[in-house]
Amino acid sequence: MPTTKLTGEILVAAIEGFEAQKRRIDGQIAELRQMLDGGRPKPAITAEPQKRKRRKMSAAGRKAISEATKKRWAAFHAAKEAPKPAVAKKVARKKAAKKAVKSAPVKLVKKTAVKKKAASAPAAAAPVVTQ
Repeated sequence: MPTTKLTGEILVAAIEGFEAQKRRIDGQIAELRQMLDGGRPKPAITAEPQKRKRRKMSAAGRKAISEATKKRWAAFHAAKEAPKPAVAKKVARKKAAKKAVKSAPVKLVKKTAVKKKAASAPAAAAPVVTQ
């Protein structure tokens, strides 16, 4: 028995033969399904999915999009770096309010101490007036 070498040409021919057999078998399967279902045969699945065509953009379109994006980013960064005076006033008010709260208990304690002293002091004798 002679031994044959498997060359590239022989392998390519074998692949093509098997693919032809596969297509023939897929066609027969589709016919049988049609007989079984009584409806239309389902389309055979192709080996390669169809690629979507990409739309090409003109240079002017790309430039317009680029300029609009740069303008948006410039506005964003300008707004981010702009000083906000309203916030500074608000912070100052909060600091003043915190100071007032901290000093309030001290004032309250002093006032209550004065009231307690006044209440505990003996009342001056009122002159009795007789008629």
